[in-house]
Amino acid sequence: MKKISRRDFLAASAAVGAAGVLTACGGSSSTAASTAGSAAASSAAGGKSTDYPTKGISVICPWSAGGGTDSCLRAFCEAMGKNLGVTLTVDNQTGGGGILGHQAIADANTDGYTIGMITFELATYKKLGTSELTWENYAPLCRVNTDAAAITVGAKWAADNGITDLPGFIDYCKAHPGEVQMGGSSNASVWHIAGGYLMSATGIDIQMITYQEGAATAVQNAAGGFIQGVTVSLAEARSFIESGDLICLGVMDEERNPVFPDVPTCKEQGYDITYYTQRGMAAPLGVDDAIMTRLEEACAAAIEDPDFVTFMNNNGQAISYLDAQGYADYLKQAAVDVAAAMDAVGL
Repeated sequence: MKKISRRDFLAASAAVGAAGVLTACGGSSSTAASTAGSAAASSAAGGKSTDYPTKGISVICPWSAGGGTDSCLRAFCEAMGKNLGVTLTVDNQTGGGGILGHQAIADANTDGYTIGMITFELATYKKLGTSELTWENYAPLCRVNTDAAAITVGAKWAADNGITDLPGFIDYCKAHPGEVQMGGSSNASVWHIAGGYLMSATGIDIQMITYQEGAATAVQNAAGGFIQGVTVSLAEARSFIESGDLICLGVMDEERNPVFPDVPTCKEQGYDITYYTQRGMAAPLGVDDAIMTRLEEACAAAIEDPDFVTFMNNNGQAISYLDAQGYADYLKQAAVDVAAAMDAVGL
């Protein structure tokens, strides 16, 4: 893990929050199946039919099991599988701050049997000089989810220091500049930059601890008392909030999260802070149009699947669907917004 202080962010983290763009999170490598019926499906596109799919589909997740991207993707694969009539298997390919998995999606066979979920970090790689990958290396299928960042801290640490709300946390940080350690995810990732945005918006000085394996490890460290808190989504911290190891002080959203109705927004507490992340489905470039159409149909059906909707609602993850063209337009604009924000923040 790596420590990053306030001065690395303060130039303009607010620009990132205004961009309101893409994301991900998780920790090591695993594979799990989302099962559905075994019958093959057929569809028509551009006047020709396809018997796709006739076998299971591999779905690459650039982040490890246990994070927000992984949980969202597994539920979505279950729903897609019902429509496609085959098993969709989630393949967690982690490493390099998400580069390994994103590269694997871009390099996949174009037969339609390997797709994946792309995340915020994709918009940062080229500018950081860590990879040449951009959204243009993919054929977007749909946007699935957006999640707001939240300020969540260790329950014992908060109790020991008399912190019960966001103003109390801000006051403590101002009285102890540079002492509080908050975790996000990998360097220049959405939750990492969320911490910089928090500093910029409130004037506090905290240390942002980065975790290349993703947010799941950051949350575990906060629950264990190794760091004071995290700036990740509520969904990623949920199990430890419910166990009482962590408490959420505020969510960076316009409205309260329905799963945690007692947690106020930052705005309600006097801080005009909104900050979001995003996740979506994509295929490698070059997949046959008829197959792309079939996958897009499955995505559109999955987003309305009752089991998926229930899972997302129960998990505190917002469904924010865009079709293939809408998602492509979104990614194009997001790339511009993220580049400007990274310039401002010195990345």
